[in-house]
Amino acid sequence: MYSPGLNDLDAVIAVARRSSFRGASLDLGMSTSALSSAIAKLEAHLGVRLFNRTTRSVSLTDAGRAFVQQVAPGLEDIRGAMDAARSQQSKPYGMLRINTFATAAREILAPLVLEYLRRYPDVHVDVVTEGRLVDIVADGFDFGVRMADLVPTDMIAVPLGKPQRHAIVASPAYLKKHGRPRVPPDLLHHRCIRVRLPNGSLFRWELRKRGQTALIEVTGPITLDEASLSRIAVLDGIGLGFFMEPDVRSDIEAGRLVRVLEDWTPDLTRLCLYYPGRRNASAAHKAFVALSRDVALARK
Repeated sequence: MYSPGLNDLDAVIAVARRSSFRGASLDLGMSTSALSSAIAKLEAHLGVRLFNRTTRSVSLTDAGRAFVQQVAPGLEDIRGAMDAARSQQSKPYGMLRINTFATAAREILAPLVLEYLRRYPDVHVDVVTEGRLVDIVADGFDFGVRMADLVPTDMIAVPLGKPQRHAIVASPAYLKKHGRPRVPPDLLHHRCIRVRLPNGSLFRWELRKRGQTALIEVTGPITLDEASLSRIAVLDGIGLGFFMEPDVRSDIEAGRLVRVLEDWTPDLTRLCLYYPGRRNASAAHKAFVALSRDVALARK
């Protein structure tokens, strides 16, 4: 006989939080069809629909809303009890979920995440990259990694290294043909790779030098929303690109790309690992924080 379990209840909370079966399935690490089947089975057991489903949207029914309001606090209590038990572990075990953006993920992958996995092979790390800033607690993440000025004030933050920088770059072939911009207004006469932000707006190139700030609405032949794609376009000589320095550092060092307007791209804030305060952190959680502090010291 079917009896709902914690995974079924977690599925309901995830779909309610995301208002999307696809988004919830990604959070839970299961297929959309399996998630839909689990919800349908629970609804059949309860005898009520928890969600209204159309081809374009998912929303809670009145019964579903009441169900979530009653179940969610209970699940939090259960998680708290499980965290308390896990905190007694002597050996890191289980799963850690990290939310960050692509550039930061590339920066922390080898020195922090992969090193952690070598030390603690019984832990699985799930890294999710996205441009938008999320509530790591509401979305079920253990950690976030963002620039220091984007870390919520109620979080514990661990700086992960030196301040970051932007870099404006072009291929040697592009600069030979079109010349080198010397001051920010020169960018208005160049072909630039435009960047679309996660909220749909176009990114304005912000340059700063000795108290002066220039916000440039660049123009160019292509608009992209991911740094790795922009890098391909710039390497191909399509135009100038605006990047986080780590994304193009190896290209600059190898001479594949040339940096311009470097004096207009000063240091930014540091990357930070952040997480909510926990009284009963698991051994896996404690070990990850400890290693992140060691990495931070080594990279100062």
